[in-house]
Amino acid sequence: MSRIRRHWLPWLVVVAEVVGSLGSNSQADTRGPAVLGALLALLAVLPVVLQRPPAWMPAASAAFAATYFVAGYAEGPIFIAVPAVTFAVGLSLRTRLWIVWAAAGAALVAAGVMLRPNGPHLGGGPGPWGPGAGPAGDLTVWQAFGQVALIAACGAVASALRSRNEARAQRQRRVVSEERVRMAADLHDGVGHGLAVIAMQAGAALHVLDRDPEAARRNLEAIRAESKESLDLLRRQLARMTDAATTAGPRAPEHGLADVRALVERVRTGGLEVSLRIDAPEVTPDAERAVYAVIQEGLTNVLRHAEATRAEVVVQVSGADLVVTVGDDGRGSSTGDGAGMGLAGMRSRVEALGGTLEASPRPRGFRLRASIPLAGSSTGTPQEPA
Repeated sequence: MSRIRRHWLPWLVVVAEVVGSLGSNSQADTRGPAVLGALLALLAVLPVVLQRPPAWMPAASAAFAATYFVAGYAEGPIFIAVPAVTFAVGLSLRTRLWIVWAAAGAALVAAGVMLRPNGPHLGGGPGPWGPGAGPAGDLTVWQAFGQVALIAACGAVASALRSRNEARAQRQRRVVSEERVRMAADLHDGVGHGLAVIAMQAGAALHVLDRDPEAARRNLEAIRAESKESLDLLRRQLARMTDAATTAGPRAPEHGLADVRALVERVRTGGLEVSLRIDAPEVTPDAERAVYAVIQEGLTNVLRHAEATRAEVVVQVSGADLVVTVGDDGRGSSTGDGAGMGLAGMRSRVEALGGTLEASPRPRGFRLRASIPLAGSSTGTPQEPA
């Protein structure tokens, strides 16, 4: 069922049509009462106030407009009724069926214009078909052609506007979808890593609880710190999700190379031995975030799946690339086929910088390796080796 439009412009068109028709017919010598002419004009233009008028509305509007003309009512705003309805229908409906009805309506209203008894003409006869009416010079004929042309133009403009609006809506949906995926990846990277660290630290605390309460206490303190950081990240992400502007906006501050040591220390407190070596120049913030995310994902997978006792993190320059490697001595399996959200998110980050990401088992353990081109990523200032 079609709803009524709330925008004021269609209603303004209706009011102008009715008032203009009343005024035109009150001043002209017409056969019927002016009120009846205004009613026909109202019925002809009224579909413009519907949000989704049916496809057949241009033909219905043309029927009332043709009746208006054949009944001998005066010219005026009635000429905009069918074009306005055609525009409203073409702008609202995706189906092309309305074009057939608009063509039928154009033919109908043109016939009504041609058959009106008091149509203005240049030939001097009683109508376009009367004696002395020139076939090319009759103004009535040109008015009929003008109605057809105006209806066609309104339909074409409406169709173009609808296509543009649909393309814009599709772009907006794509942006929202990409932002949701990005939020999910951020949650996976941050909160997922935090939960993995908490699980490992809790296991370590249970393991030493009876024989080394102080070590268990350190694990519990690390759990508290990690859970607080993960909760803060979760709150930031939820705030972004509930933001009225769902389109992509500025992201929450992300970690870089300076935060890698703290990340490794949190993992070490859970009992996993992690060696770290950073020998790389300063790079752009995007590259830093990608490096941190790769290391975080690699260590998270070690904690979750590898059953490893030792991991190694290396950030170094190899040729024209900045290479990040995370390896372990675990059972040599990852998250399955490498299509999980974590690895997929890492691959997207790295490929956006022109790099590559490889995740592969080794004879003993698993290796995650990212290669990021230094061209466009380096700021030119070398860092001290870690």
